[in-house]
Amino acid sequence: MSLDGVYDDGNIFARILRGEIPAARIVEDDQTLAFMDAFPQSRGHCLVIHRVSTARNLLEVRPEALAAVMSSVQRVTLAVRRALAPEGIIISQFNGAAAGQTVFHLHVHIIPRWSDRPLGRHGGGGMADFAELKDLATRIASRLDS
Repeated sequence: MSLDGVYDDGNIFARILRGEIPAARIVEDDQTLAFMDAFPQSRGHCLVIHRVSTARNLLEVRPEALAAVMSSVQRVTLAVRRALAPEGIIISQFNGAAAGQTVFHLHVHIIPRWSDRPLGRHGGGGMADFAELKDLATRIASRLDS
């Protein structure tokens, strides 16, 4: 899929927002939702999306929606740091299939890193255990704003 196109309201994140597919939710407000990535590259890998915007990528999002997403990214990243004590954290965002984007709803990855643990391939690993994801989500949520 190219950088241009029409938003598909059947994408996985739109379905999560509508409650059609379960997700290990960390935190949500009127504008954003943070949840665990079901195919994590690292333990604690989570995503932040806008709840209302139908932007497929960074090039389409309104500045106000992007500001809300990035504010939530920072808040969740701080909670990930407190909860999991990683040595580093990758913040990434892909635009277009050629760049690695697989879900065409604007989203930002928060990926904790440890020097002694390899990083999984984006979209290439197996699905994580949902109970473990829910546990991690609870653990991260408990460290929000602390």
